[in-house]
Order: sequence, then C-alpha cells, then structure tokens
Amino acid sequence: MVYNRANGTITHTLFKELFHFLPSNIAVLLNDTKVVKARIFGKKESGGEVEVLLNAPLQENLYSVYIRGRVKQGTHLFFDEHLQAEIVELKEDGTRIVAFIQEEKPLHTKALFDVLDRIGHIPLPPYIKREDTNEDSVDYQTVFAKEQGAVAAPTASLHFTDSMFETLKKRYETHFLTLHVGAGTFKPVEAEHIYDHVMHSEIYAIPNETCKLIESSKDILAVGTTVTRTVEYFARTKEPHGKCDLFLHPENLPIRVNHLLTNFHLPKSTLIMLVASFVGIEKTLELYEEAVKEKYRFFSYGDAMLIV
Repeated sequence: MVYNRANGTITHTLFKELFHFLPSNIAVLLNDTKVVKARIFGKKESGGEVEVLLNAPLQENLYSVYIRGRVKQGTHLFFDEHLQAEIVELKEDGTRIVAFIQEEKPLHTKALFDVLDRIGHIPLPPYIKREDTNEDSVDYQTVFAKEQGAVAAPTASLHFTDSMFETLKKRYETHFLTLHVGAGTFKPVEAEHIYDHVMHSEIYAIPNETCKLIESSKDILAVGTTVTRTVEYFARTKEPHGKCDLFLHPENLPIRVNHLLTNFHLPKSTLIMLVASFVGIEKTLELYEEAVKEKYRFFSYGDAMLIV
C-alpha cells in the first residue's frame, strides 16, 4: 500500500514496483542488524526443562534474558556444548539478568553468539505459533544483515531481494545504521494513557557518514520503524551510539525522517503509534481498515506500506 500525503491518494501495488513511487532525490537508510539464534533450550539443576530468550547484552558476560519457567536467583541452567547460565537477578519487568559461562570461563558477546549459532533457534515473534525451521534462518534475515545482535528482524527490510537491493543502491544514496532489535519491540502498550508507556531501550550505532546525512537537509526514507527511531533519537541527542528508547506518537512527531516504509503492525503497539506520528491516528485507522478490506497480510512476514 502506498499512501501519498500530498494528495491523499492510496495506491495498491506490489513491492517490486516500489521504485515507481519513491521520490527521486532522497537518501535511503537501512538497519544492518543481524538476528542471532537467541532462543535456547536447556535444563535446570533439578532436571526440569527451561527455555531462554536472549534480550540484550549488558556488560562483561552479563545479559538480559527472558526465561520460560520459574527460576530463583543463584540457579544454574545447563545447555548443549557445556554452556551454563547463572541467574544473577530477577527484574520486576519480567527480564532476568544472567551470566553465561562455558567450561568455567565467562562468555562475552561474540563468543556467546558463536555458541548460539550452533545450538540456538531463530526467535520467531510470539504471534507466529510454530517452531522455527531451517528456512527461517534465511527468511527472517535481511539480505544486507551484517552486525550480530538482534532478536527480531527489521521486518520492512525483509521485502528486499538481492536484485532489488542492488537496484536500490544504484538509484539512490544508501546508508546504514545499526539498531539491535530487542524482545521489547513486541511488548504491548499496557499503560492506561498510551503516552505514559515506558519505552524499551535498544543498543544502536550510527557510522559517521550516516550521521552527516542525518545532519544534512536531504530528504530521508527510513526503511522500517527501527531506522526511524534511531534517526529521530540522533536528531534529538546528537549521540552516534548508545541506547535508544524514543517513543514516537502523535504528540511526539518525527523531526528528521521524511518518508517511511514499514509493515502493518499489531494493535496496541508502539509501532502502530509510530505510524500515527506520521499521518495521525484517524488516518492510520483509515489506512488499516483499507488494508483489512484488501486482505493485506500483517506483522513480520506480512505486506508493506509506504508513506511518502
């Protein structure tokens, strides 16, 4: 779906026709994060089964994780390849802080990711009610994925094939940034007043050339909500790396991103509020009603919407 704000038109087309609808003199920004096999299955000291979902690295060999199954502080969990996790802290938000160890040595980020690549599973979104397959290792990864660290794909970018990506680079100034998508991206808004929602934070890094582009006056197409939030966070803070916790909504509008390519999102999510920050709540609801009527597919493996 293409929504043109200048003339109010809605066009239904195929993603391969994208270049017919993009403005000519723009720069395109993409998120080059790479999804890690962040879902692992193991056992407790008692022998009971446990499932761990990596959320984000913290410091040294400490990581924020989600654990399915009851655990206590100090508990040890055991996985394949002699990987162990010790529960260091139970957080009130439902996350757990764990220390990963292998053969009595602390495991830092790269070493842990290497182990997870062998024993872990692709962390499909919670609304996909099936186990991951070998195909997901390819399908749930962008063609330009590079920097390991995400537990969810920047899904708007999944639409690009190798050939479309090559065409994009030939026709448009193209830049990358990295935002490692955390499991918090699926957290619904539960606050009584939506603007009181406490936004999750995610690790990001923006190369110098991309920073220069953001600080220029050139129009920007953000491919996905992750790119949008990162660009807008930098536009406000001027910090090229750190943790992004920006919540965009109709009372906190974009100040730098001009155009948005995104998927169709869950109700009651911060992602649909980000869309509303571009076009308003009423127009967002109208566009989504149109998408439902036209039988668009929603969520991570679904269809896309371009706002110009």
